[in-house]
Order: sequence, then C-alpha cells, then structure tokens
Amino acid sequence: MQTAVQLTAALLGSFGFAALFNIRGEKLIFATLGGGLTWGIYLAVACFSDNPYLCGFVASVLLTLYAECMARIHKTPVTVFLVAAAIPLIPGAALYRAMNCLMQKDFVGFGTESTYTLLFAASMSAGITLTTITFRMVWKWGHRQRRL
Repeated sequence: MQTAVQLTAALLGSFGFAALFNIRGEKLIFATLGGGLTWGIYLAVACFSDNPYLCGFVASVLLTLYAECMARIHKTPVTVFLVAAAIPLIPGAALYRAMNCLMQKDFVGFGTESTYTLLFAASMSAGITLTTITFRMVWKWGHRQRRL
C-alpha cells in the first residue's frame, strides 16, 4: 500500500512540474510516466541495496536512458523529459532537514544532513552525466556506421 502511495505521489509531482514547465499533450503524459518510472526503479533497487546513493545512481541512469529515447521519439529536447521525471529523486526533504538543523544551531545534524544531500545530488548528477555522454557517443557511432 505504501509503495502505491509513493508512486502516485511521484506521478503527481512529475505531472505538476511538467505542467509548470508548460509541457503539453503527449509529452506531458510521457514526462509524468517518467517520474513514476524513476521512483519505481529507485524503490526496486532499494529492495536489493541499503545504499541510497546507489539507488539514486541507478535510477538516474535509467531515467536518462528513458529521457534520451523519448526525446528522439518525440523529436524534443531531452530536458523536457529529464527535468520532469527527475523531480521524485531530488533530495528536498534532506535539504529541508539540513536547513532546519542549521537554524536550530544543531551543527552535527546539519553536517550529517547536508552531506547526505550533497552526496545524493552528486550520485544523481554522475548517473545523468555518464549516461548522457555514453548514449550520445553510441548514437553518433551508430549513425556513422549507417553512412559507410
């Protein structure tokens, strides 16, 4: 039951951001589905690993593959799908807790929460960056092979 609620929240959050970024029609649907898919992958990896950074990395890799494929299918920039679908992964709660600890002058808690936030964001950005570079290299290689 809790998983269904989490997936619904991920879908609604992605839908809200996609609508906010003025994504329309079919692209809105696929950007929203990407958010649900991303959070579903995160939860699936969490069943096998206790490391949240690994979960975020794997979810970001698969999210980027999804966004790259959808961008080519719909002839749209990748960011249309990538940004909206990445929303469920963003560590907003950890950032809030870090700022709350800072305001309460709990510097140990601030250090713990801010370190988690930064490392999770770094794992996401590493997954997105590595996948984007690899995907584009393979894509260009494939196009060169067809021209020869």
